[in-house]
Amino acid sequence: MRNPHRLDKLRAMSAVAEPVAVQRARLESVDVVRGVIMVIMALDHTRDFFGHPGSPTNLATASVALFFTRWITNICAPVFFLLAGVGASLSLRKRSKRELSRFLFTRGLWLVLLELVLFRCFVLQFNFDYHTTIISVLWALGWAMIVLSALVYLRTSAITAFGLLLIVGHNLLDKIQSSNPLWSILHSPNIIFSRPGYTVFLAYPLIPWIGVTAAGYGLGQIYTWPSARRRIFLLRLGLCLTAGFIILRAINIYGDPSRWSTQPTTTYTVLSFLNTTKYPPSLLFLLMTLGPTLLLLWGLDEHTPTLLRPALIIGKVPLFFYLLHFFFIHVLALIVSYIRFSQVQGMFHSPDLANFPITFLPGWGFTLPLVYLTWALVVIAVYPFCRCYAALKQRSNNPWLSYL
Repeated sequence: MRNPHRLDKLRAMSAVAEPVAVQRARLESVDVVRGVIMVIMALDHTRDFFGHPGSPTNLATASVALFFTRWITNICAPVFFLLAGVGASLSLRKRSKRELSRFLFTRGLWLVLLELVLFRCFVLQFNFDYHTTIISVLWALGWAMIVLSALVYLRTSAITAFGLLLIVGHNLLDKIQSSNPLWSILHSPNIIFSRPGYTVFLAYPLIPWIGVTAAGYGLGQIYTWPSARRRIFLLRLGLCLTAGFIILRAINIYGDPSRWSTQPTTTYTVLSFLNTTKYPPSLLFLLMTLGPTLLLLWGLDEHTPTLLRPALIIGKVPLFFYLLHFFFIHVLALIVSYIRFSQVQGMFHSPDLANFPITFLPGWGFTLPLVYLTWALVVIAVYPFCRCYAALKQRSNNPWLSYL
């Protein structure tokens, strides 16, 4: 006969162990998705440095393969901002709202300074002349965190509603034309500073990205739900957003300043349909990318496939991977330039927007298969450093490590 006291003890241990296991799975799913996105992002940046110059979304010149090479990477930026909000919500498990607010403000400020000082010049361009500066994702992510640091004192429902309002409604502002730098910072990408020899272009306006981060904070609340309820929600919401994209895009009235149109072939008509606006991210662009993101979170919610374990490591140190992979790509481009052209001057100069972040030499550019091969080399080379840094963060209680 079983000891009733022992059975009660086992039940108690099981009740404690199950939430811990579920919590670990939830955190893994977020990190895995973030890591997968980081790896995909590296493809786009490898193409920026090693591909043939030219727009990959210009349907008059781009091949189908080149278009989809760029299109698949569109998912990256929205995931960064969405999961930044999710991560902020999850951190309430170990931080008070006041502590979270302080962390978001200081980390956001750090990202803004990192974008403007270290990353733009040293990591991306290998120069400090500031002749050409393009302000992009780290800047916007930093400001989104700063805004969220103030919003966290509100009710979660209010934060979520604020984020959705910005996402759904910001395309109403598309018709406003202004060269005011403040308007460019908020909504319309443009040159915000121009003097002879110096140009500053802002590529990531803040309004929609702040909205995605705030919505992500609201989404983080589902990670307090039971597994079955959470997975049903992720699946249904992911399917609804994807269907919403298809329906709104087909109507072709609202949600993107660029309308799709019938092309000479069915294939290119599909490309036109998918060719939504990223700068700033339109409602349709966000529906197109966040729908599949939620489906990916659903698919990985309870289990991390062995094949994706490396992505889990990268997802734990995303900023470290981001900085290191850019540095490695640029060094690799410098080596290739020396081998092919016996010169490297162009690897240190970006005199104008057409030659950013490097000056392309005549004949520069790999075929698309070689770009993919270079991408794989970059990810493989950077991974061991990410694994070491992830292990260091796990061993150490140094709070400064959370900023990288």
